[in-house]
Formats: sequence, structure tokens, C-alpha cells
Amino acid sequence: MDAPDLLARLCRLIDARRWPELVPLLSDDFECRYVHTGETFDRESWVRLNAEYPGFDRLLVEDLVGEGDRAAARCHVTGYAEERLLHFEVASFATSRDGRISRMTEVWTDVAQAPPAAARPA
Repeated sequence: MDAPDLLARLCRLIDARRWPELVPLLSDDFECRYVHTGETFDRESWVRLNAEYPGFDRLLVEDLVGEGDRAAARCHVTGYAEERLLHFEVASFATSRDGRISRMTEVWTDVAQAPPAAARPA
């Protein structure tokens, strides 16, 4: 499987909450970096983080591009907190090696945030 196929499958498995099936898609030395928080996860901690994330609802792929050993996906993620449905967007960038994802970088953001007020000249 190339990186686009691997990343598409990974996203489908997350949406279906099929957590044990994520492990074979990830290399033994897998590493995922969250740009927005500076955190880095190995294979076990990243799968556990996803499986135990409170209120997770859905992960829907909006766009996926790539070729060979590189792929990127833009996904819409929903989850519940205090009985409210929250919306997030995530961009995931994956590198594969030997038929498994070896590196991933993710960038998460909330949806419907107000942009900062534009600076206006005095």
C-alpha cells in the first residue's frame, strides 16, 4: 500500500473506532507530531490517545492527496463536550516506509472561531 491508501484506510478505521486495526498500519518506530501543541507520540501512545479521546464522534475525510510515500489529508472531526457537538479541522501529513506509515504530522484547529480583529492604521 502506498501513503495515500494507508492514510485513507487509517482515517476510515478511526471513524469506525476500530482502534486495534490502526497498529498494523503504523511502523514500529512510528512518530506523530502535533504542531499546534508541540507534542510527539509513538505508535502506542498515538493509538491510545485516539481510542481514549473523550467525546469523539466522527472523522470525515474532506480531501486527500499524495503519491508514493507521501500523503496529506484534510479532515472534519466532531466530538461532544458537555452535551455540545464541537467541530474541528485537522490536516494530517504522512510518510510511509515499507508499506506502513512511519511519520505523521498533524495540525488541529477549532471551527467557527472568530478571526482576530484586523489591525487598523491610526
